[in-house]
Order: sequence, then structure tokens, then C-alpha cells
Amino acid sequence: MSNEDTTPVISKTAFSCPHCGAYTTQTWYSIFVKPYGQDHRTPSIPNEESLEFFKTKPDMEKDLRDNLVQWCEKMMLGKPFFENSDKTPYTAPILQNCNLARCYNCKEISIWVYDRIVYPTSKIDIKPNGDLPEHIQQLFDEAREIVESSPKGAAALLRLSIQYLCKELGESGKNIDKDIASLVSKGLNPLVQKSLDIVRVIGNESVHPGEIDLNDNKEIALKLFGLVNLIAEQMISHPKQVESLYGTLPQNKLDGIEKRNTKASQNKNT
Repeated sequence: MSNEDTTPVISKTAFSCPHCGAYTTQTWYSIFVKPYGQDHRTPSIPNEESLEFFKTKPDMEKDLRDNLVQWCEKMMLGKPFFENSDKTPYTAPILQNCNLARCYNCKEISIWVYDRIVYPTSKIDIKPNGDLPEHIQQLFDEAREIVESSPKGAAALLRLSIQYLCKELGESGKNIDKDIASLVSKGLNPLVQKSLDIVRVIGNESVHPGEIDLNDNKEIALKLFGLVNLIAEQMISHPKQVESLYGTLPQNKLDGIEKRNTKASQNKNT
């Protein structure tokens, strides 16, 4: 199984589509703009009445009527879409800091402002480790819901999740640095500690878990999602799996292992 991160990010040309969920190519588009004319100064938003009008208008050419009906139906879905045109607006200004990505698989469009998806609204595709305690999973899911609109808020929730997770693992939960160092001594991969230190140093070291750090951004938030799951995987899931497998051994084998360990301990103390 690939460990590649498929989270939608504006710097990628392939990620999990926020519409269909497929990990596939995303084609990026800049947006050209032009003002509405004096004869029509506001956007056209069709409704059922407009649709019925075009469907039943007798003095309209069939091709034109079909095109207008199709346009109304697409507009009324409330989703962005491409409208083909024979004219290319070479002189139209580009709407900066706003981009579109179109999914190769489902052809749906996502709209991005700066580096965040504003349409469609959805959770990012990072699920909490199923062995996490329920209250930590709830914080994790809440962070998933807001990371696009408020990465700083999501990062604060995830730092709080790490604090609670440390308490669940028998640490104080008051000082993450000391807690992580203690967990490393109990078997946590030192690389996880290094990753946590990177996130801590990039941010404001004086900010406590659960507080907003003005230096946090989406990249840091995404790292924190992964770190919560990494700690849970190593300190909860792996031991749980080993204990489960160990418990399936025949009793005579378990007794033999216990005798071996007792003998080894006695020899060590002599």
C-alpha cells in the first residue's frame, strides 16, 4: 500500500478529489474576469420560472432554446462549471489569488482562494487512528472540518489532541516536550520526536496546547494530523496487535516463554 499523502494541496497536480474521492490528476486554471455591461449590471441567476420560460418559448430556434435550457439547469445546480466559448478573452484581467482545479475523473471543479478550498466544503481525507480515545477522535474530526477555513484553529485542536494523548499514555500532559522525551524512552520512534520538534520550532514555542499560534498554517496543521496518528500507531495500535497475537499462543508455549524470561532475569542479577 502506498503511503503517499493524497490530501488536496494547491502545490500538487494530483490529489484526492474533494468531490469523488479519486486520487487522480487535477488540471489547474486561472480565472479571467470582465465587468457586467451597463444593460445588465448584476449576475444572472436563473430559477424554475426562467427555465420554464425558455422551455415553452415558441418563437425561439430549437438550438438556442436547448442551449439556454441546458445553461439554466446547470446554473440551478449551484455548482461551478465550464462554459465553452468561441472567443478567448486574451485582454481580460486575471482574478489573482483565486484558482480552479478540475478533476480528471469526475470533471467537477474545486475553487481555491489563496491556498484553501472554498468549494466544495468537505473534510480532508485524513482519518483518526481508530485506537485513539473517543474524545481525542472528536478533536481530530473537528480539526478536519475547519482546517481549510481555519488552519490555525485546526492546529490548536491538534496540539491539544497531542496533549491529551500524552496523558492517556501515562505522561503529565502539561509539557509536550518532556512528555514526548519520556515516550521516546518507552519506545516511541525518535523520528517522531524530531518531527514534533520541527513543528514546535516553526511555530511559537511559548504557545500552549489548545491556544492559537499565529505562525501556524495549513502545512503545519497537516503535519500535526500525521503526528497524532503516528504516536497512536506506535504507542497504542502496535502494542495492542502484539498482545492480541501473543495471546493466541498455546498455554504450554506461554509457560515456556515465562520460564525462559525468569531464568534470564535471575542470571542477570547474579
